[in-house]
Amino acid sequence: MIELISSERCIECNLCVKICPRDVFDAVPESIPVIARKADCQTCFMCELYCPVDALFVAPHAESDVAVEEQQLADTGLLGSYVRNMGWNRGKAGGTQNDPTRLLRVRNAAG
Repeated sequence: MIELISSERCIECNLCVKICPRDVFDAVPESIPVIARKADCQTCFMCELYCPVDALFVAPHAESDVAVEEQQLADTGLLGSYVRNMGWNRGKAGGTQNDPTRLLRVRNAAG
């Protein structure tokens, strides 16, 4: 579930607002987006993947809130960690070979 939009990192590009399939975020004129419908988050990580500045943190727990502190996430390298693990860079795909689901697609295609 989406847990954080970093006010320090966010550049107000609103990509998270545009990419979210569940309309979780609201754009705010001259400010960072807000998490408006947190319970609607399906934990798909799309917002985190497309954020060009690693300003979002999606916890892997889809059913419950997780208390997070921005500084701790930054210090431990968790801000942007999903993006790095998937091989993306600044909101752009680049390492789909690192996506573990790729192996499932290859197996399914083989029959």
